Amino acid sequence: MTTAIPPFPTLEDFLKLPETQPASEFINGRIHQKPVPQGKHSRLQLKFCEAVNQVSEVPQIALAFPELRCT
Repeated sequence: MTTAIPPFPTLEDFLKLPETQPASEFINGRIHQKPVPQGKHSRLQLKFCEAVNQVSEVPQIALAFPELRCT
């Protein structure tokens, strides 16, 4: 007896799916639901955004935003 293995979804399939809470990511042909951020994660985001913006905002090279999602 053989077991049929369902094919991995394509990126196109993933992009057609409705949004989830928390958000899902498409990594190496698999769909993973992102973990809910905790305090340490939020603090790291804040520090990272501050560091990027400190060197890139005035010359208008880039801006870092916490929790900005793009599809």
